[in-house]
Amino acid sequence: MNTTLNNTLQPATEQQVLTSEAFLAHWQGHRSLTRRVIDTFPEKELFSYSIGGMRPFAELAMEMVNMALPGIYGVATSAWKVPGKPDGFVLATPATKEELLQLWDEVTETVNNLWQQVEPGRFQQNDVAFGLYEGPVYSTIFYFIDNEIHHRGQGYVYLRSLGIEPPPFWER
Repeated sequence: MNTTLNNTLQPATEQQVLTSEAFLAHWQGHRSLTRRVIDTFPEKELFSYSIGGMRPFAELAMEMVNMALPGIYGVATSAWKVPGKPDGFVLATPATKEELLQLWDEVTETVNNLWQQVEPGRFQQNDVAFGLYEGPVYSTIFYFIDNEIHHRGQGYVYLRSLGIEPPPFWER
């Protein structure tokens, strides 16, 4: 199994294209939009609605949480797990939309706080995310964002099939 992330993007060497602050703002823009998608779902459908055997959106949101939370610890410290979690990082799906949104907000705050600890040059370093995926740290973060966009798209399909207009995707 190939566990190396696709690293076709090469870091700029002559001029910085993206600041750390802009990179965080980009990620948090996506997280903000995904939060609005979670909030748009009716309570019951958030946890139960599925099309074609896909997981309910609450489970998809938890995949994002369970990637972002240990992910930011890994980016900041090279330890790809949440401190104090015996299994490393997997959190159970909350029982209500309110609890899921609260958890989402807590992870967002953790991302913001730990981002400040990321050392200059860390984004260019190779690391092995979650002990499996080798590549530069910036590529790993792009994967977190890409995964979120993919699952948010599933949420858009669910909402539209329920007759609910999703939040405008360009409003990040």
